Amino acid sequence: MSGLYLSGTQKSSGKTLVATGLARALNGVRCFKKGPDYIDPMWLRAASENPVYNLDFNTQTPDEVTRFYRERVGPAALIEGTKGLFDGVATDGSDSNAALAGLLDASVVLVVPSSGMTRGIAPLILGYQAFDPGVNLRGVILNNVRGQRHETKLRTAVETYTDLPVLGALRQDETLSIEARHLGLRTPVENTNRQALIDRLAAWVRNGTDIDQLGQLCRTGLAAPVTQPNPVADVRIGIARDAAFSFYYEDDLEAFAKAGARLVPFSPLSDQSLPDVDGLFLGGGFPEVQAGRLAANAPMLRELKAKIDAGLPVYAECGGLMLLSRAIIWRGENLPMAGVIEADAVVHPRPQGRGYARFQTLPGHPWDPPADAVNAHEFHYARLENWGQRPKFSRRVARGSGIENGLDGLVINKLVAGFCHLRQTGQNDWVERFVSFVRGQT
Repeated sequence: MSGLYLSGTQKSSGKTLVATGLARALNGVRCFKKGPDYIDPMWLRAASENPVYNLDFNTQTPDEVTRFYRERVGPAALIEGTKGLFDGVATDGSDSNAALAGLLDASVVLVVPSSGMTRGIAPLILGYQAFDPGVNLRGVILNNVRGQRHETKLRTAVETYTDLPVLGALRQDETLSIEARHLGLRTPVENTNRQALIDRLAAWVRNGTDIDQLGQLCRTGLAAPVTQPNPVADVRIGIARDAAFSFYYEDDLEAFAKAGARLVPFSPLSDQSLPDVDGLFLGGGFPEVQAGRLAANAPMLRELKAKIDAGLPVYAECGGLMLLSRAIIWRGENLPMAGVIEADAVVHPRPQGRGYARFQTLPGHPWDPPADAVNAHEFHYARLENWGQRPKFSRRVARGSGIENGLDGLVINKLVAGFCHLRQTGQNDWVERFVSFVRGQT
C-alpha cells in the first residue's frame, strides 16, 4: 500500500485548502481523512467527486484500518491528516498522523505555513525529520508565501540545509478560504459558490506545486475497488439530509445498504411531511444555524413528534437530538422544535463536549446492545437544560460528557438519542443492529 499523506506542522496550516485543491486537480484520486471528522470529507468529496472515508484509530484497530483502506483505495490515494504530523491523543504517538502514514506505507508531504518565516524554516523541517526518521517524509509545500522574494529565501533555506524537495510554494490569497465557525468549517452544501471555490483552489495548487510529482506520490499500485452487490432492501429508513443535517460517515451509509435497508433522504428544513418509511436516522449538523427555518416548518415538527410518540423507531445523534428537543436557544433566540424531548437545547459559547468518548450500554436500550464498551466521539456546544419529565438513559459515559452526569442515549418509546456520534466498525456494528431492530417492528 501507499498513497500521499498530506499533513501539516500544526493545526490551521492550510492543509484542508491544499487537499481540496489537490483532490480536484488530480482527477480520480480517492480521498481519506484521519480521525472523526465530517466537514473536511465533505469538501474532499465535492472536489474529487468520489466517496471519502475516515481512518480513525479510536474506532478501528490497526488491522481494520489497513483492511478498510485497501478495500477502498484504488490506484491513487490522498489522505488528509489532522492537526500536526506528530499530534494525537496518545503520548507515545501511536495514534498520530505519523503512525497512520507508517501503517499505510504512505508518502508524507508536509504543509508548512511560512508567513513571517525565512531561514528559520530549515531547523523546523530538520526537527520534523529527526524526531522520527522512520516517517517517509518526501517533501514540503510552503504555504502562505508572501511573494517571489519570500519564496526565494524559503527555497534557498530548505535546499541548503535539508535534503527534502520543495514540492510547492503557494501564495497567500485571503480570497481562497472556507468560512470557519463554532463547529469547524462551513459545509459545502451551505456554500452556493462551492464549485467555483474548488476550481479556484485547484488552479492555485496547479500553479504553485509540482503537480506531476504529487500525482506520482499518490499512486498505490492497487486495482480499482470492486463494488459488491447489496441484498434487496426490505426496510426503508428516512435520513435527514440538508443544510442543517449533514454529518454522516460514508461507510455507515454503505452499511445500511449492506444490511438490507434503503435510505430515503428528506429535509426537515423544506419538506412538510416525512416520507413513507419504517424508521428514521437523524444525524448531526448545524440545526442552531438553521433554527429559524426549522421552527417555521411546523408541519414537519408536528409529524416528527406524532410518529415518535406512536412508536416509530428512530436513532438521533447531536443535531438530530436538538431537532427533537422542546426548543433551540441560541444568541438570544428561543425557537420551538419538535418537543419529543422535554428539555431545551441551549447552545453555549464554549464546547460542552469535545473529543473522543467511550460508553457502556445500559439495560433498557431498545436494540441489542454490544457486549463491550463502545468508542465514539462528541463535539457539541449545546446542552439539554430546563428539563420537564426526564427520560431514561441507555449509556453510561466513561470518557466524555454525554447529555448530563455521565449519561447519554436517552430513550423515549423506540427513540434513542444522544450527543455521542457512532460509527459502524468491527467494534460496534450499530447500523446492523438498528436495521435489525427496525425490521423487527415492521
